[in-house]
Amino acid sequence: MATHQARLTMDEVADRGTELYESKIRSLVEAGNDSRLLAIDVESGEYALGDTRREAVDPLKAKNPDAQIWLLRIGHVAVASIGGGDTREKK
Repeated sequence: MATHQARLTMDEVADRGTELYESKIRSLVEAGNDSRLLAIDVESGEYALGDTRREAVDPLKAKNPDAQIWLLRIGHVAVASIGGGDTREKK
């Protein structure tokens, strides 16, 4: 199995993923997709939705096995939480 070399730090991936989501993707996917997973290739800007991590990530990895992907849960502040609590921001 080949090892892939990371080109960006985790902080850079997070920053780029968050910026792409807020500036270009959020308005396209937020309605009707609460709690679904969104995977973003932070280098190409391509994204995919899924109900599981695999469903969200696999289409991007199929196009580019070296994709650097940022994963988020729509409408939540975290993809997962320990203890199962609601992680959405309170308004």
